[in-house]
Amino acid sequence: MPSICSGAALDSASTRSGRGCAISWLIPLLWSLSLGSWGLSRQGSVWRDEAATWQVATRSTADIWHMLGNVDVVHGGYYLLMHALFECFGASTTTLRLPSVLATGVAAACVGLIGDRLAGQWVGLTGGMTFVLLPAVQFHLQEGRPYAMVAAGVGMATLLLVTALQQGGPAVYWAAYGIAVMMSGLLNWLSLMMLPAHLATLLCVRAGHGVWKRWTAVSSAAVVCVLPLILFSRGQSDQVSWIPPLTWHTLIGPAVLLLIGGIGALLDRSRVVGRLSVAAVGLPLLMVPQFGLIGLSLVQPLYLERYVLFSLLGLALLIGSLVGSTTQAVRSRSPKMAKWVLPAVVAVATVGLLPQLLAKRSPSSRVDDVRAVAADVQQLKEAKNAVLFIPSARRDTKAVSPKDFSGLRDIAPARSPEASGTLKGLEADPGQIRAAMLAQQRILLVTDAPQAAKPQNTRDETKISVLKQHFSIVAAKQTHGRQVVVYERLALAQ
Repeated sequence: MPSICSGAALDSASTRSGRGCAISWLIPLLWSLSLGSWGLSRQGSVWRDEAATWQVATRSTADIWHMLGNVDVVHGGYYLLMHALFECFGASTTTLRLPSVLATGVAAACVGLIGDRLAGQWVGLTGGMTFVLLPAVQFHLQEGRPYAMVAAGVGMATLLLVTALQQGGPAVYWAAYGIAVMMSGLLNWLSLMMLPAHLATLLCVRAGHGVWKRWTAVSSAAVVCVLPLILFSRGQSDQVSWIPPLTWHTLIGPAVLLLIGGIGALLDRSRVVGRLSVAAVGLPLLMVPQFGLIGLSLVQPLYLERYVLFSLLGLALLIGSLVGSTTQAVRSRSPKMAKWVLPAVVAVATVGLLPQLLAKRSPSSRVDDVRAVAADVQQLKEAKNAVLFIPSARRDTKAVSPKDFSGLRDIAPARSPEASGTLKGLEADPGQIRAAMLAQQRILLVTDAPQAAKPQNTRDETKISVLKQHFSIVAAKQTHGRQVVVYERLALAQ
C-alpha cells in the first residue's frame, strides 16, 4: 500500500490507513497559531460584540444564568466557558481571544487530516493552510466570540465521520461524532446544518444500512440534546430583528464561494461517485449551510456570514483539491518543480492578502472601540459628574472599563444590567430621566459617532431633547466609532 505521507491519492478511501501524516495537520496548526498570535491585542481595542462577551464573562455564574433567561441564551455555553477562563486567567484581550486562536488551529488541523485521508498530503496541507488565510476566518481568528469554536466543532465532527466511514464504523467514532455535533450545536444551533451536509455525503458514497443506522441514531440524539436550546432561543428572536433582509448584493459573497468550491469539486470528479472523496465531503459542507441559511432568511432575515463560518471548512478542502490537482499535473512534467507548488501558492496568497491581514489586526477593522472611548471618559470627567448613554447599549463601555467611570453617576437606569438580567440594564421612564437630568450641572454623554448616533426609543428622544434645551456642549472627543460629549447646564435655565 502506498505511504500515507507520499502525497499520492489512493484509488479507494477505504484502503487508506486513516492515521494521516503528521505534517498534514501539524503545519496548519502551527501556521494558524502563528497568525493568531500576531497582533492579538489589536492595540488593546475591544469592539461592541466582544464587549458583550467581556461584560457577561465578568459576572457571577448566578447572574449569567439570570441573564440567559432573558437574552442571549443561544450563546450561553460560550459565556459560561469564557466566565471560567476569566476567573482562571483574568480579564484581558488575550484571555478573550486566545480560545478563538486555538479553535481555529484545531479546525485547520482537522481540514489537513481530512484532506490527507481523502486525497493525500498535498491536498490536506493546502486545505489546512488555506482555511486560516480565508478573510472571514482571519476576522474570527482573533475575535472574542464563539464562531471559531463552532468551526472547530464542525471540523472535528466531519473528521470523525470520515474516520468512521473509512474504518468500518467502530462505535467509539460514532459516539465521538455525536458528542462533537452536540457540542457544536450548544455553541450555536445553526451549526446543526452540518447534519444535512453530512447526509449528502452519505448519499454520495452510497453508505450501507449499518452506517445509516448509526448516523441516524447519533445525529438524532445530538439534535434532541440541542432542541431545548433551539426552542428557548426562539423566544428571544427579537435580538436578531436588526439583521437586514436578503438582497442580491448579500448573495454575491456566497456565489463567489460556491463558484470556487465548484471548480475544486470538478477537479475531484473522478473520485466522487460511490467513493469517499474531497468533493463528496467538501462540497456539501460548503453548499448546504450557505443555502440553508439563505432559505431560513427568506422566512426571517438571518443571513450573516459568521453564522455559517464553519462552511468554509468545505471551501478549504476543495481549494486543497484544486492545488493538489495542479501539483499532480506539474509532477507529471517536472517532479522537482512539484514540491514548490504549495509553497508558491501559500506565498502568493499571503502576499496578496497581506493588506487584509494587517487591516484585521487594527482597531479600525471593527465598527467601534469600547475601551478607547472609556479612556476618553477618564480624561473628560470631573468629580460628581453624571453620565448618560445613547443608546442604552453603549453602557457596555462602562461594563468593560468600570474604573474609568468611577465617580460618575449613571442617572438613567431603573435597574442595573446585572440586576435586570440584561446586557444594557432597564432604564427609568422618560419623565424620571428628565427630572434626573435637570438636577445635574454637568453630564457626560457616551454615544455613537455623529453619523451613526440615532435615538432608538422615547427615552433616548427625551435625553436628546433635554440636552438641547437646557444644556450646552463644552467639550467633545470622538474615538473610532464612538464619542464622548460633555454638557453643562445653561445659566438661564437654572
